[in-house]
Amino acid sequence: MSSRVARNPISVPKDVQVNVKDEVISVRGKRGEISTVLHSAVVMHHEDNQITFAAANDSIESKALSGTFRALVNNMVKGVTEGFERKLQLVGVGYRCQVQGSVLNLSLGFSHPVKFEIPAGIKIETPSQTEVVISGIDKALVGQVAADIRAFRPPEPYKGKGVRYADEKVVIKETKK
Repeated sequence: MSSRVARNPISVPKDVQVNVKDEVISVRGKRGEISTVLHSAVVMHHEDNQITFAAANDSIESKALSGTFRALVNNMVKGVTEGFERKLQLVGVGYRCQVQGSVLNLSLGFSHPVKFEIPAGIKIETPSQTEVVISGIDKALVGQVAADIRAFRPPEPYKGKGVRYADEKVVIKETKK
């Protein structure tokens, strides 16, 4: 018996190639290639454009890891076909952003501009001066880059100024009277 997540098979599209060699799973698609190392407590079966995962033994850790690796490989397949995207908004007077080469320049109300080095495999666009769109094939890396940029100036609770996710709702507190 494995986790509920691991029981669902992953259907692999025709234009995606999945290779397993020496416990390394690599997925190649039209957007690029991504790979991860398969844990020894998980067994993977790949046949007829279907990938299934199972626990190698009856330990709780093995059962949990089978679901985790199913989710990771599913995100890899989705990443090389569609890609992932996160949108950030800059809220505040004078808050601006622009991409110059491989550096994202942010003006966030500090006495100095904030320069963020864009990691490999990530594409950052600025459709307007207050919007940042982060895209890539690795879901974890896209989310981490978005969190790193947001961490420079998270939204504060009194005026709502700062860097926020596009779908984030900031609850504004009432000031003291």
